[in-house]
Amino acid sequence: MSRSDVFITAAELSRMLAEGAPVAILDVRWELTAPDGRDAHERGHVPGAVYVSLDDELTDHSVGGRGRHPLPTGVAVQEAARRWGLRDGVPTVVYDDWNRAGSARAWWVLTAAGIEDVRILDGGLGAWTAGGGALESGPVTPPPGDVTVRFPDLYDGALPTLTADEVAGFAGVVLDARAPQRFRGETEPVDPVAGHIPGAANVPSTSLLAADGTLLPGPELTGLLDRIGTEDVAVYCGSGVTAAVTVAALRACDVDARLFPGSWSQWSADPTRPVATGE
Repeated sequence: MSRSDVFITAAELSRMLAEGAPVAILDVRWELTAPDGRDAHERGHVPGAVYVSLDDELTDHSVGGRGRHPLPTGVAVQEAARRWGLRDGVPTVVYDDWNRAGSARAWWVLTAAGIEDVRILDGGLGAWTAGGGALESGPVTPPPGDVTVRFPDLYDGALPTLTADEVAGFAGVVLDARAPQRFRGETEPVDPVAGHIPGAANVPSTSLLAADGTLLPGPELTGLLDRIGTEDVAVYCGSGVTAAVTVAALRACDVDARLFPGSWSQWSADPTRPVATGE
């Protein structure tokens, strides 16, 4: 697995569109304080991009006990993907405009469901406009797709996951992708308890991105990963969203990290789980 298998540059996407190459584009704008990106999408998006709601279409809120953003079922993913116009044999590009969180979640969910050739727009919408890419406005409703999902249960899908119990007994490296102040337990704006899983190391997902929002250059990324070790890696964040950025970055370096989907929101909701604070 290489960087180009997980990420696509704005220049490459522009060439595909200019040449009329088949491609499905998904706009997954989301951030913790502004989860609904539909209005922003309709004001301006990559031509042909379909809006995807992370909270409504990439999450199953009917599931209890698995954190704030439980994974959807494969059946739900297939229904949504066909609604978005995804087709078997046609590549999919996902993008966002905030720290690659929304697009990484979409990449993880679709890939875990068994949909192939899904890539994240490196640098997001900012890279697209910075490269001179045009925007169009209004909603996009594509013809229905025919894509087929291979895994009905994303917790046991094409990408590896861990349960809370498995994280508790994990012998490898556990990475916490949240901001340092949340890791240290100095603040917790969302979940009931502040702190982190004992033994975890803090590597914020944003530390894997350059100032322009693109993934760090290969040598810098590899150097950072060499320092934390990549033999056996598990990743969590607040609710399994931004951790997907780290999983994607590791996969771009040919490391198959395991996601703890429930993340801190699941761990901290269980009073029997130990909590650490500080560095």
